[in-house]
Amino acid sequence: MTSVTTTQPAPARGFTPAQYLICMGGIVWREALRFVHQRGRFISALVRPLVWLFIFAAGFRSVLGVSIIPPYQTYILYDVYITPGLMAMIQLFNGMQSSLSMVYDRETGNMRTLLVSPLPRWYLLTSKLLAGAAVSILQVYAYLLIAYFWGIEPDSLWGYLAVLPALMLSGLMLGALGMALSSMVRQLENFAGVMNFVIFPMFFASSALYPIWKVQEGSPWLATVCQLNPFTYAVELIRFAFYLQVDWLSLAVVAGCLVVFLAAAILAYDPARGVLIRRGGAAE
Repeated sequence: MTSVTTTQPAPARGFTPAQYLICMGGIVWREALRFVHQRGRFISALVRPLVWLFIFAAGFRSVLGVSIIPPYQTYILYDVYITPGLMAMIQLFNGMQSSLSMVYDRETGNMRTLLVSPLPRWYLLTSKLLAGAAVSILQVYAYLLIAYFWGIEPDSLWGYLAVLPALMLSGLMLGALGMALSSMVRQLENFAGVMNFVIFPMFFASSALYPIWKVQEGSPWLATVCQLNPFTYAVELIRFAFYLQVDWLSLAVVAGCLVVFLAAAILAYDPARGVLIRRGGAAE
């Protein structure tokens, strides 16, 4: 009797670049579909900064005129100054809302399914982060389109393109912060309180609404808080890029905070060492 030896194919090691791209495309597409179907999310993302622009900034347009400070070459009105801060505010709220959806998905099982897939967890979280940042950029450009008819525009049309890398970097940083916070929250109801303790202090204690030198005149300790706030550097990175300039300090701080926040999120979502395993969350 002749014995037949069957050679089993060796198991595949790792994933091909095409498989990584398919995974990222699926995550981005899911986030895009959610954004399209949740029209209230898009409208609320625009209403919030437009209220500040049309009501608050318009009321103080001439009273709170801003002197000549970089990157501006002349005296500007208050609504011009506040625009980069409102752009960053859109990304801040979107980053927190995206993280809120992660808490919801963990409860309903969608995030649990994603996190147990064979792809590296850091890649899945980074893809989720990129999808959220892309959505926030769409919201920012929708706001800029409306602000254009309000008379707010950069010195050159190239500013709309030059600000894109700054928006991507700041959107990733703020999204990574929200992702790290979401890993610490087990119940959806608790995340709303976390958002209030993070979003509003970060927004108001920054250069989004007023220059740091102006804060220094009234409250030196508050100016110090603003200088320690990473959101301040996200605002300044966007502000300078919008006028075709680079604030290297803001670029370094935002990039550094992105690495720290993303590393914290990846570590927290790690099934062996993260926060979720200790809390009995999605890593179980």
